[in-house]
Amino acid sequence: MYRYKQADQRLVEDRVAQFRDQMTRFLDGRLGEDEFRPLRLQNGLYVQRHAPMLRVAIPYGTLAAYQLRKLADIARRFDRGYGHFTTRCNIQFNWVRLEEAPDILAELAAVQMHAIQTSGNCIRNITTDPFAGVAADELFDPRPYCEIVRQWSTLAPEFLFLPRKFKIAFAGGVEDDRAAVRFHDIGALARVADDGRVGFEIFVGGGLGRTPMVGRTIRDFLPREELLNYFEAILRVYNRHGRRDNKYKARIKILVKDLTLEGFTREVEDEWAWTRGGPGCISDATFREMEAFFARHDYAPAPADDPGYLAALDGERAFARWVERNVSPHREPGYAVVTLSLKKTGVPPGDATAEQMDGVAELAERFSAGEIRVSHEQNLVLPHVARRDLPALWQGVRALGLATPNIGLLTDLVCCPGGDFCSLANARSIPVAAAIQQRFDDLDYLFDLGPLELNMSGCVNACGHHHIGHIGILGVDKNNEEWYQVTLGGREGRHAALGRVIGPSFAAGQIPDVIADLLKVYVGARHEGEIFIDTVERVGLDAFKARVYGGAA
Repeated sequence: MYRYKQADQRLVEDRVAQFRDQMTRFLDGRLGEDEFRPLRLQNGLYVQRHAPMLRVAIPYGTLAAYQLRKLADIARRFDRGYGHFTTRCNIQFNWVRLEEAPDILAELAAVQMHAIQTSGNCIRNITTDPFAGVAADELFDPRPYCEIVRQWSTLAPEFLFLPRKFKIAFAGGVEDDRAAVRFHDIGALARVADDGRVGFEIFVGGGLGRTPMVGRTIRDFLPREELLNYFEAILRVYNRHGRRDNKYKARIKILVKDLTLEGFTREVEDEWAWTRGGPGCISDATFREMEAFFARHDYAPAPADDPGYLAALDGERAFARWVERNVSPHREPGYAVVTLSLKKTGVPPGDATAEQMDGVAELAERFSAGEIRVSHEQNLVLPHVARRDLPALWQGVRALGLATPNIGLLTDLVCCPGGDFCSLANARSIPVAAAIQQRFDDLDYLFDLGPLELNMSGCVNACGHHHIGHIGILGVDKNNEEWYQVTLGGREGRHAALGRVIGPSFAAGQIPDVIADLLKVYVGARHEGEIFIDTVERVGLDAFKARVYGGAA
C-alpha cells in the first residue's frame, strides 16, 4: 500500500492544525454556524440526528493492520466502541464529540490517515475492487492508478467546489466488475489493447440517488498515460456546465443526459485536445514508482492440497460452508482471498466493534501480510491467506463473530444507517434489516436459494445502493409514516441494471413477508442452477407482483 512521503505527512498535519483553530473559533463564538459548516464538512464532520458523525477516508478500501488498530482505539476512546464501514469503503464514527474531532484527526494523521474530502462537493474517496492485486481474473492491478488519481484530486483547487459530489471507481477484472464502475460519475475498467498497451474503458454519468442511471462508455480505450488529462477534461466540462441552481439536477449524470452522450463526448474531446500528449501525461517513472508500493508479495510456496486443510473440509461442515461462501480464488496457487462477514444476524450491517477490529488486525498480521480491505458490500477482506492457514484463520474469525458463511447470500445485505442516525433519512433501515436477517436465519435455506443480493436505503440518496440490489428496499415518507418501496432486477457488474418498482410501498412489518413471497415465486420458477436475478430477468415482474399483491398489482 502507499506510504506517505514527508510532504504527505506535513499536509495532513497542517490540515489538523488548521481545523483545530477553526474549531476553537467556532466553539468560542468567533465563527458562526454558516461559516463553520463548510469547514467541518471539508474535514468529514457531519451533524447527524443524535450526535456529530466523523467519516474517515480509507483510500481504495485498503488498510494496514496498525491503521485498523488505530480505528479500534478511536472507537474505544472517542466513540461508543464501534465503527460503521460504508458502501464508499470508508468508516464512520457516529457518536463523536464536536470538540474532540481535531484530536481524532490528529490520531489519524499519526498513522497516515485523514478525513479530507469525505464530504462536500468534491472528488470523494476513490474506490476499487476489494480483490485488487490478487484476483485470479485480473488484467492488472488498478490500485496504483487509484493512488495516482487520489493524489491528483486531493485538495485540487479547481475540483474542490464542484456542482455536486463526485465519485470515481476502478476495476481490473476481465470477467467480473467488483467495483460497480458503471454506477459512478467516472468508472474505469481495465483494458489491454491488441498491441499490448495498458489502458481503461471509461464510463461516465453513472450514479444512484434520486435519479439513478447506468454509466455509459465515453471511450472504449484510454491509454493509461492520458488518465489524468482525460479525467481533467471530463471534470472541467462538468464544472463549467453542471447545474448549481438545483442540487437535485447537479450530478454529472443529469448533464450527460441533457447534452446527450454524443454531445457530452464532443465537449470532453474538445477540452482534452488542449492537454492531450502534453505535460499532464503520466510518465513511466510515475507508474513504476506507484506500482512499487503495490508490488506482489513474496508468497511462500503453499500447496492447495494441504492435508490439514483437506481434513478440515471433510470433517467440519461449518468450516466447509464458510470456505464455500467466504473464500475466493487467488492468483497464486495455494492461496485464497477471504471475506469476513460483517452481517451476523442481530448486528447492524457494516458495524464492527473495537474488539473485532483489534482481532482482525491481529489475524491479518498472522495470516494476510498485515493487510485488510474494505468492500463496498460493507465487509472486510483478507487478501493474502495460504490455504493451509484457513482452518486456523476460521477458528480466529469465528471467535470474533465474523465467520457467518453468508457472503453473496440473502442475509449479506447492504444497508445504510438510515433514520436511526441520518438526519436525511425518511425511514429506519437497521430494524428492517434485523427483521429480514432473523426471518431468514437458516443456512440450509440460504444455501439452497443461492446468490441473492438485497440492498436497503433509508432515503432516495441511496447510500445503501438499493437500486442495484436483486431485491432493493427504499424507505419513503407517507403521511409522516415510514413505508418501504420494493424494487426487483437491479444488478452490478458487466450486465448492470437498475431495479424496477414492483408496486405500492409496504409497512415495515410487512417486509419480511414480502421477501418470503418473492422467494417462493423464485423457487417455483427457477431452472436448475439458475440464480434469483436470472429468474427475475427471464420471467419478468408480473408473477412476483401477483404473489405479493394478490393479483392487484
